Amino acid sequence: MRLLLPYSSPLSATSSPATPQFLPEFPPPSQFDYSGLTKILKKSVIGTLTGALSLTLVFSSPISSVAATNDPYLSLNPPSSSFESSLNHFDSSPEDCPNEEEADTEIQDDDFKPQLVTNEGIVEEAWEIVNGAFLDTHSYSWTPETWQKQKDEILASPIKSRSKAHEVIKKMLASLGDQYTRFLSPDEFSRMSKYDITGIGINLREVSDGGGNAKLKVLGLVLDSPADIAGVKQGDEILAVNGMDVSGKSSFEVSSLLQGPSKTFVVLKVKHGKCGTVKSLKIQRQVNALTPVSYRLEKVDNGTVSVGYIRLKEFNALARKDLVIAMKRLQDKGASYFVMDLRDNLGGLVQAGIETAKLFLDEGDTVIYTAGRDPEAQKTVVSDKKPLITAPLIVMVNNRTASASEIVASALHDNCKAVLVGERTYGKGLIQSVYELRDGSGVVVTIGKYVTPNHMDINGGGIEPDFRNLPAWDEVKERLSKCNILQRS
Repeated sequence: MRLLLPYSSPLSATSSPATPQFLPEFPPPSQFDYSGLTKILKKSVIGTLTGALSLTLVFSSPISSVAATNDPYLSLNPPSSSFESSLNHFDSSPEDCPNEEEADTEIQDDDFKPQLVTNEGIVEEAWEIVNGAFLDTHSYSWTPETWQKQKDEILASPIKSRSKAHEVIKKMLASLGDQYTRFLSPDEFSRMSKYDITGIGINLREVSDGGGNAKLKVLGLVLDSPADIAGVKQGDEILAVNGMDVSGKSSFEVSSLLQGPSKTFVVLKVKHGKCGTVKSLKIQRQVNALTPVSYRLEKVDNGTVSVGYIRLKEFNALARKDLVIAMKRLQDKGASYFVMDLRDNLGGLVQAGIETAKLFLDEGDTVIYTAGRDPEAQKTVVSDKKPLITAPLIVMVNNRTASASEIVASALHDNCKAVLVGERTYGKGLIQSVYELRDGSGVVVTIGKYVTPNHMDINGGGIEPDFRNLPAWDEVKERLSKCNILQRS
C-alpha cells in the first residue's frame, strides 16, 4: 500500500529556524506546533504527504454562526423527522448479486491482507521502492548503478531476523542523505494509515472502477469512532454526504464535507461491498473543532481606507471554507484591500493550500508544478474557477512560512495577485510518499518537488519577498500593475 497523506510540515530534529522578528503595524501571530488511485509498485495511493509528518492535526470548524444557518446538519439538533425517517434505511441493490456474502468479501482485497515475506524479501521490497521513485534533491549523487551495488552487497549474506532486516532498511535509507526519507515500524505505519482528517474516524481513498472513474472507499476505520459506532465498515463505498452526491469529488473534498463542530450531525450514505446494501447513517461528530482563521477590519490613512486583515495559522481541511467566510464578511464591512498573514504558518494539508490559492487566481492560472522521476509525480496544477476577490493583496511571510504556505505565496506572487512582505520563506518544497511493506512496516520516500509558476525551485532557497516592511497601498497597486503588464508582453 502506498499512502500519500496530504499533510506537510518542514520541521525536523535538525531544523530550528531563528525566532522571527515580526513586522510593525500588525501584531505577531502566536507560536504553535503542529487523491485517483494509481497502482505503483502494486501499492495504493490515498492522498499527499510533504515534509516531516506531524500527527497533530487540529480540526477546525467553520466560523460557526453563518455556516450553521446555511447547513441544517451543523445544527446541534438531529435532522428533521422527514429526513430522519430515511436514515438507517437499507436500499435494495439494483445489481444482480446472488451471493451477497461473496460480494461483501470482495472489498478485502490485497491491500488489506497480510502477506508472508522473507527478511531478504522485505529489504528488497524497500530497495525496489527507492529504485523506482526516489528523487535525489540534496547530494545529486544517487544513481541506479550505485544503488544496485548496495543491494548486491546487502543481500550477499543471509538476514537472520526481522529486526535485523528493519535495521538494514534504516541504514540503506540513511545512506541516501535525505532527512525525509525514512523507515516506519509496523506500529508507526499502522497509526499513520488510520490518520483521520474527517473528524468522524475514517480515512478515505479513491479507487479506480476500471472504467476511467474513481470510487471513494473507506481505507482506515478508527475503532470506537463515531463512524465505527454508526455502522461504517472498512471498504465501504461513500455515495453521498448530507444528501449530496460525491461522485467525481476527491477524498480531500469529501473529508472536508465530513468535518464540522463537535456534537453536530453528518449523514453518510454508504454501500457495503460491490453488490451489498446501501445505508444512510446519521453520525454525530465528536471533535473539538478550532478554526485556523482569524480576521479583523483595519482603518488606515486616517480612516479613509478599510483593510481586511486575515491570519491563517495552518492549512487544514476547513481552511478554505473559513477563509471564504472571513473574506465575504470583510467585504461586506467595506474592505477594499486585503492582508493575508502566513507568518509562522508551517503548512498543513497541501491540497488545502492549493484550494486556498485558487480563491485568488484567474481561471487557467498555474498554481504549482510538481516534478519527479515517476510520471505520476509530474503535474501542472491549474486554477479552474474565477477568483473570489480581485482587490489588491499583501501576503506576509517569514522564515517559518513553509511548505503549503509557500505554495500559496508563490502562486499569488507569480500570477501578479499579491506582493510578498517580510522575510525569505523557509524553503520546504519536497513531496514524500508513504509505502507499506508486506510485513506491515513502511518507508517514507521523497518522490518529487514543487516548482513555482515562474519555474523557481522552492526547496532550500525559499521565496524572497518584494518588501521587507509594509508598503503603501499605492506602491502595492503599482507593483501589481507592472507585473501584469510584463506577463502580457
